[in-house]
Amino acid sequence: MKIGVLTSSRADFGIYLPLLKLLKADNFFNLNIIAFGTHLSSSFGTTINEIVNSGFEVAFRVDTMPDTDTPHEITASMGKAIINFSKIWENNSFDYLLALGDRFEMFAACASSVPFNIRIAHIHGGEETIGAIDNVFRHSITHMASSHFVTTKLYKQRVIKLIGVDKNIFNVGALSIDNLSNLNLLSIENFKNTFGIDLSLKTILITFHPETVEFKKNHEYIQELVSALEDLTSYQLVITMPNADTMGNIIRKELLILKERKSNIFCVESFGAIGYLSCMKHCTMMLGNTSSGFVEASFFPKYVINLGKRQFGRIVTENIRNCEIKKESILDAINEYDSFYISASRIKIYGNGKAANQIVNKLKSFHV
Repeated sequence: MKIGVLTSSRADFGIYLPLLKLLKADNFFNLNIIAFGTHLSSSFGTTINEIVNSGFEVAFRVDTMPDTDTPHEITASMGKAIINFSKIWENNSFDYLLALGDRFEMFAACASSVPFNIRIAHIHGGEETIGAIDNVFRHSITHMASSHFVTTKLYKQRVIKLIGVDKNIFNVGALSIDNLSNLNLLSIENFKNTFGIDLSLKTILITFHPETVEFKKNHEYIQELVSALEDLTSYQLVITMPNADTMGNIIRKELLILKERKSNIFCVESFGAIGYLSCMKHCTMMLGNTSSGFVEASFFPKYVINLGKRQFGRIVTENIRNCEIKKESILDAINEYDSFYISASRIKIYGNGKAANQIVNKLKSFHV
């Protein structure tokens, strides 16, 4: 069974990892990784190297990166992606494409395949992120897909509502929980030896992406966040850099300027999956607006301060505190850490760590 796996960033590759390992190890599958988006950009860490260093071959490399982060260039990059991907579909056949998530370049890759009648299996459908244009792209991919691997019962019901039928929609849980259940994460000592960051210190792991619906407010938002971070002296701040979204460069620039002024800040382009999850395990708390604050953080569980509206609509578990992007609100939320109570030793709404096995078995059952 010939499988094309669409991966556009460090984030989705890290999530895919347990599934890719099973597909590669099983002779039933002919695995073809198709890398595009920020994977090919030196500005974002050339993370295609993480794919190769993890022992996988990259079958296709597709140029889709926008030249800048303006709405015009994002749109132009979607057009470029559709054209470049159509050349692959014209000259290669696939039994299934795996598409994870909701980014604009993932939407473009999937949209280009529709005229070729290539079957798509969508992972992480049915989720809601009202503060990001990703919401539109995610639901659009759902409509393009013939099979759906969702992470919770609620998201399964949302997919059923979107497409109007309940066929080929499977609640398998989150692949990230597979990762956390099976990966040997780095100890504090090994993390320090690898990245030069001592997580025995009180540490806040920060990932802040632009809000792409009200994108003109991002300059105001990053000023509020930076102002709050300026006042934090009792924490070490580990910042993973924003992705390639509208006005992402403004956020990136302000964070790098802050780093030059503050000795307690580390800015990291990409830890890789094991590094990032290890940092999450050992950090004191998380701050920002990343989906990993909802899914992966539930495993430990970790105290998460979710900023703004980017992730609004996701399931809010008991470890998450929603917060306005205002300096005083952010500092208040950080100060609440000591009194914030999480009753569960692990929050289990995202499955039991067997998502990859379930997806593989379902793919085999589709093969005729």
